[in-house]
Amino acid sequence: MTSPVIDPVAFRLGDVAIHWYGLMYLVAFATGWALGAYRASQAGWDKEEIADLVFYVAMGVIIGGRLGYIFFYKPGDFLDNPLVLFAIQQGGMSFHGGLLGVIGAMYLYARKMQRHFFAVTDFVAPLVPTGLLAGRVGNFINGELWGAPTDLPWGVVFRGGGDVARHPSQIYEAALEGFLLFIVLWWFTRRPRPMMAASGLFLLGYGVGRFAVEFVREPDAHLGYLAFDWVTMGQVLTAPMMLAGTAMMLIAYRYPISASTASEPRAEGSVSKPPTDKKANKSKRKRRR
Repeated sequence: MTSPVIDPVAFRLGDVAIHWYGLMYLVAFATGWALGAYRASQAGWDKEEIADLVFYVAMGVIIGGRLGYIFFYKPGDFLDNPLVLFAIQQGGMSFHGGLLGVIGAMYLYARKMQRHFFAVTDFVAPLVPTGLLAGRVGNFINGELWGAPTDLPWGVVFRGGGDVARHPSQIYEAALEGFLLFIVLWWFTRRPRPMMAASGLFLLGYGVGRFAVEFVREPDAHLGYLAFDWVTMGQVLTAPMMLAGTAMMLIAYRYPISASTASEPRAEGSVSKPPTDKKANKSKRKRRR
């Protein structure tokens, strides 16, 4: 089997080439916005907030993804020439860097909107996998991040990957980190769960899927295997995610977090009680005596 002959350039607008990979980013953000708007009222959010949230997430993905790729995978290139950070035309984005960027963006968003940080991350968690699915499809179209050689009937011969059939690891990741994780998280968050549980499940679910696929994914050529002829940089970066996700779920159920009044959005239809003035109440009791 050979890789489908798909031009990485979807179309051109004059001298500007619009790549499929870039369009996948648009699909990811648009899908996240649509799903967020659908879930907004159920989670006690206003639909107007979703556009701001998607903007913050997009900035976190782009900035964090680029920084993560350079510092995790090509720190030597950065030391030789710091301007490589801005050479986006050469490609290079890291999921783990993007995740850190999104975490930072959601922290800023939570402070701005006076919401609990984990209330924001729990809302975002089920919206992310569809974006991951779109990104992996973009990797497949670009013929990048392919898998190790295989003799399985669905092996793919990628352009630039030699004449051997390889695991279509991008499709494996799209199925596990994208489609399956979306189904699990969407079902999980349909009912009220302890704060931080959905965020923990996302980290655990993504970590397990990514760690497993790394066994059949070709490691980065300039890094190779880091240990034992099978440990990859992806696994090193993913292992803490699985540990953190497991710990967060255990803590969420054993020690539930109570959001403060300022951080927790008021449920639709609820009636807020006016604040009581304790001093006034005391003075009234004294006068009655």
